[in-house]
Amino acid sequence: MFTYIIQIMKGRICLLLICCIWQGMIRNEAVAQTAETVYMPLWPQGYPNTNGMDMHPEDETRGNYKPAIRAFLPAPEKATGRAVIACPGGAYGGLAYHHEGYDWASYFNEQGIAMIVLKYRMPCGNREVPYSDVEEAMRVIKEQAAWWNINPADIGIMGSSAGGHLAATYAVKSEPELRPAFQILFYPVITMDKSYTHMGSHDNLLGADASAELEEFYSNEKQVHAGTPPAFITFSHDDTVVPSENGVNYYLALKKNNIPASLYIYPSGGHGWGARKDFRYHNELIADLTAWLESF
Repeated sequence: MFTYIIQIMKGRICLLLICCIWQGMIRNEAVAQTAETVYMPLWPQGYPNTNGMDMHPEDETRGNYKPAIRAFLPAPEKATGRAVIACPGGAYGGLAYHHEGYDWASYFNEQGIAMIVLKYRMPCGNREVPYSDVEEAMRVIKEQAAWWNINPADIGIMGSSAGGHLAATYAVKSEPELRPAFQILFYPVITMDKSYTHMGSHDNLLGADASAELEEFYSNEKQVHAGTPPAFITFSHDDTVVPSENGVNYYLALKKNNIPASLYIYPSGGHGWGARKDFRYHNELIADLTAWLESF
């Protein structure tokens, strides 16, 4: 009988250890995958806010995205500790997460930089939703920094088009402890001024009848301050979707506040080229971005 009791106790202890190990695997499920990619959903305990759509099953064809990050980690021997969170564009109605996200991974990994692509929820009437997803992504990455060989003080934000607006908004509004170290903006929507914003992004984020006060609050060229991180900004001269004045005015606001910034306007290319190699000035873009990243 005594031997039987001991066996039961051993079985229970073994089961407890398995449960503890399993819980640790759930929290840090990506640790064993750090040679390549890591996938981690955000908000496992439930969303802090809602856009109405996120209460239903995920359906990306309708713009209903499950907020998550996918981290592309460089080989350990190349890792510099630097990381960048990418916010793909899509007019706050969808996400071009391939050519404005995943397709950038090989470039950044070759530079020793972790590339972390964020799928964020669309606002759908609640402008706070996308911002909260970016903030949570930054918080999670800082928590995982030691596991992912990342320096928590060297995590930047990157965005394209409307994702550039989200990235710039986060750069100017985030709290110091979660503020990005730098910002990379490809043809970003910066302003909500109707005279030169992208109206689709404006309406999807703020609503067509947004007040002047709300438009000013989300016009990032008017929100730059001394703590805003350094910026790399690019446009094409012939971009008819998001006018290059968005980048020019943001650059001037950064310069006025003594924030290091670089602005590149390529002769042609239109809008939305992202990492595509058929963009005529792709090689120039890579050279300019590499030189900028190596400057600090």
